[in-house]
Amino acid sequence: MRVLILGISGGVAQRVALALREKGHTLAGIDTRPWEGAPPDIEVHEVDLRKRAAEDVFRTFRPEAVVHMATVTSLRVQGEERHRINMGGTRTVFEHCRTYEVKHAVFVGRHTFYGAAPDSALYHTEDEPPKELASFPELADLVAADLYASTALWRSPELTTSVLRVCYTLGPSAQGTLATFLRGRRVPMVAGYDPLFQFMHEDDVASAIALTVEKRARGVFNVAGPQPLPLSVIIREAQRLPVPLPMMVLRQLLGRFGLPRLPPGALYHLKYPIVVDARAFREATGFAYRYDEVRTIQAFLEAHPPPRARREELFDRLESLGLMRG
Repeated sequence: MRVLILGISGGVAQRVALALREKGHTLAGIDTRPWEGAPPDIEVHEVDLRKRAAEDVFRTFRPEAVVHMATVTSLRVQGEERHRINMGGTRTVFEHCRTYEVKHAVFVGRHTFYGAAPDSALYHTEDEPPKELASFPELADLVAADLYASTALWRSPELTTSVLRVCYTLGPSAQGTLATFLRGRRVPMVAGYDPLFQFMHEDDVASAIALTVEKRARGVFNVAGPQPLPLSVIIREAQRLPVPLPMMVLRQLLGRFGLPRLPPGALYHLKYPIVVDARAFREATGFAYRYDEVRTIQAFLEAHPPPRARREELFDRLESLGLMRG
């Protein structure tokens, strides 16, 4: 089967491509970024998804399945550009799928679709609407793209559509929201709160997406693996230092003193959990994860040990120069 992956140069997307290649599928991809070291039998087109050159790839490659992983999740990209990439790009993808008679479209979304709120259900099911967008407007374009992809189920019944709401990823590549959050030595928490975080090893996420392509699962599905853990446990297992602070103080300190730079709305995700019920996906595809929560954190930790404190780095430097004696 001919499979076209949009956003193929991303860490998880590369794993999806390699997994499908091993199954004997013919792969091509579109991304504005290069894929250094891509296998020679995988076509990688460095073009903007919204440009005519991307449509030319659809027309010449004639994919039977399209995996859309070209949305922007980084909160560093904001405003109209982010909306054009996420919402405009998603609309373009489904237009090309209809025009060039693609049989199966997979939209890879995020479980943050449901929002973090004090009155949310502990386990979200696929039929729940998004909540609390007013408190975290930076996610609005991703939610809109998810909803647009979901409408293809009735707008284009001839197109098998899979909408995946995937929990946080973690692993050696250190890509994704949770990995970015854990990258520094100190990890902020809202004092008095310790929400559950649901995450999967990036290899398991890639396997779940590849399995969706092969099974042609139709519908909206939550995708998750091992049991969620409290944020404090994740921080300790990753050998980082939790920094619990009052909400008002934390708002002022984000991006300073070694703390990650986050928009104010992200603090609600440090107070309230977003945990999804993934039974429907397992029943539709037979998916089973390989990495439990401990092994997943360990894989991240081995590739990205905690940064050394500046004082430790100074002592090591002085010792190497012979300015300190044991």
